[in-house]
Amino acid sequence: MGAQVVSVVVAGLGISGTAAARALARRGEHVVVLESAEGERQLAAAAELAPLGVEVRFGEQDDLPEGTSLVVVSPGLRPDHPLAAAAHRAGIEVIGEVELAWRLRDGAGGAPWLAITGTNGKTTVVRMLTAMLTAAGHRALAVGNVGVPIVAAVDGDRAAGGEPAAERGAGPYDVLAVELSSFQLHWSGSLAPLAAVVLNVAPDHLDWHGSIEEYAAAKARIYADARIVIYNADDEWSTTLAAPYRGVGFTLGVPRPGQLGVVEDLLVDRAFTADPAHEAAELASLADVRPFAPHNVANALAAAALARAYGVPPEAVRRGLAEFVPDPHRIAHVATVRGVDYVDDSKATNPHAAAASLAAYRSIVWIAGGLLKGAEVDELVRQAAPRLRGAVLLGADRDRVREALARHAPDVPVVDVSGQDTGVMDRVVTEAAALAAPGDTVLLAPAGASLDMFTSYGARGEAFTAAVHRLAER
Repeated sequence: MGAQVVSVVVAGLGISGTAAARALARRGEHVVVLESAEGERQLAAAAELAPLGVEVRFGEQDDLPEGTSLVVVSPGLRPDHPLAAAAHRAGIEVIGEVELAWRLRDGAGGAPWLAITGTNGKTTVVRMLTAMLTAAGHRALAVGNVGVPIVAAVDGDRAAGGEPAAERGAGPYDVLAVELSSFQLHWSGSLAPLAAVVLNVAPDHLDWHGSIEEYAAAKARIYADARIVIYNADDEWSTTLAAPYRGVGFTLGVPRPGQLGVVEDLLVDRAFTADPAHEAAELASLADVRPFAPHNVANALAAAALARAYGVPPEAVRRGLAEFVPDPHRIAHVATVRGVDYVDDSKATNPHAAAASLAAYRSIVWIAGGLLKGAEVDELVRQAAPRLRGAVLLGADRDRVREALARHAPDVPVVDVSGQDTGVMDRVVTEAAALAAPGDTVLLAPAGASLDMFTSYGARGEAFTAAVHRLAER
């Protein structure tokens, strides 16, 4: 008997892999999923897919099944992974779940995409954008790296919360707000969003991409076939990547024609008006941006530019900002204890994000450390030095942060907290409190990933919040 023909291999049984396998099987494809881990979650996903005829093969596998015609990989699969290498040797196309979603959408009748990428701010922008679209009366959904697989929304299978869209009464979506990581863009080749933005580019995930140039090149894929290119005029990389296109910029300064920006305390649009050279539309005020910080104003302008590209009126931009609820662990005020503010920005998982957070406060006791993922922190420390009253360091790469502080802020007192146990954050907060004076801000903006000590940046932020509340009770 000959080998069974396999049409599509899906590498990985995570959220996006499961959604991709389901969508392909519903279209009559013979799907085999290759999954290295055989845990409770993976077994449950395999059982869910079995009635659709999807076969799941567990265990480490470096070769593709005979008859494979297409490989769909999970976003984090490295380009040098044996499965990707085997596919390339055999001349088999390798794509990601995002690219699959684009191909499965219903041609010109599919909901347009408003696409967002960047080192920092993606989730905030996609949620602000979704609020603006909803305020204008559109049926909009935030998808992609924000949590809901794009292929699920395109397939009409599952929307936010895991319920079938038809049962929720949602019907088809008018527009999708799509958050895309550099990993997802690496495995995408034909995306053509209605509008796309690169918010910023700073060293991150260099251990995966190999260099800042390769990382930026992955981000740039979002622009290749976009109808409207939007860029951050205050960010060198974003501006450079958009240079081949006639784009719409946004800036924290006064906007020129063709830009969105800030005039006194107003966010204004001089791009999507009838006469950009002589006419500006008032979109919102700085007071409408929450939490207020310069980088969050930039986020609001980026979201507004995407919304305006879709035709959202100015009043809906303002209403969307007013209704936007920030996600946890993003410059979130936890408490004021004995005159000292404690702020949780655990989401600042790279130096660029930490720099934006540090720039928002005048006198800071900085809690930093974690996994730097190949990024340098010297420039971050040099810029922040005048604002630092003290620093408390934790995590795997704290030595590198301490060395940068010694070079660029030698007079700043530094406390090194070692250990991986659950009580570390209490010691960190206690040490930070000892360094702080009334009027200071104790800021958790680690500049590194959390997985050396915590299950996620959220868990790190929750540990910080709990430790601050325990401090307040003493």
